[in-house]
Amino acid sequence: MPGKFPEQMVYVQASDDVMDAGLLFAPPKGSSNPIAIIWVHGWGTNFYNPSYVAIGRALAAKGFTTISVNTRMHDIGNVEKYTPFGQRIRGGGYWGVTSDDALDIGSWVDYADHIGFKRVVVVGHSAGWASVAHYQGETRDPRVIGLVLASGMTGVAGKADTDLQAQAMKLVAKGSGEELIRLPNPSFPSYVSAATELDMENTPPPYKDFFGIGHSPFPGVLRVKCPILAFFDTTDDVGGQGDLDAVKASVQRLHGVPKLDTTMIAGGGHEYNGEAAQVADKITHWIAGNVLKR
Repeated sequence: MPGKFPEQMVYVQASDDVMDAGLLFAPPKGSSNPIAIIWVHGWGTNFYNPSYVAIGRALAAKGFTTISVNTRMHDIGNVEKYTPFGQRIRGGGYWGVTSDDALDIGSWVDYADHIGFKRVVVVGHSAGWASVAHYQGETRDPRVIGLVLASGMTGVAGKADTDLQAQAMKLVAKGSGEELIRLPNPSFPSYVSAATELDMENTPPPYKDFFGIGHSPFPGVLRVKCPILAFFDTTDDVGGQGDLDAVKASVQRLHGVPKLDTTMIAGGGHEYNGEAAQVADKITHWIAGNVLKR
């Protein structure tokens, strides 16, 4: 279905010259909220995922300018850029260097600032949550006044596969970081580049146990000062109420953490299909009650 309000393709360029596209959903005239919402995609997808478009439209209908954005990790594979010497730099789930997409998120916050939004809420869906958490944990960007974990990882990263790590290190050392290595997955073939695997294994400890569920002495959440909302869907999602309860219990043990709220989305699965209005209701209600009133 066509959108009811203006929608615009927008672009940013990160500090390392990677270009990213996004889609801006404008609210009805006269109802614009001074806060913009930036929605960051999950693994293997992109800003124009149908559920993201539906959610962007639903948020705009509630008065929030919303930008569904790509980072360099969009889709399974992409070409981020070419160097001045013609070398192709790949991105995406198979080839992207995950830690670098904080540069993209920063560029999108800059873009929102540029068009007049000095305060933003950043949503990380699925794997996008790790990027959002890492960005805010490292920068403490004062323009980011709220973070939303939308079906992202809440627990401790799994134990490193030493054989896989050794393969990745060997390939990267000889300049073959783009070469794919097969992940040990018994159900279907899955791959990742050596550079991507090594980057994930080298994730700093605070972000491997962001909420301190594994009793990390310095979990990443301690670096974040703005409120956080976390939610999963009730059906066919990567987590559920038990995960949210574990997050809340862990955060309660810590001192100096931001306010954390949790909720559940009913019936849309990991992508919240058909439940865009419900997602928009949950996010905007949280903004009104826990972000704007701070």
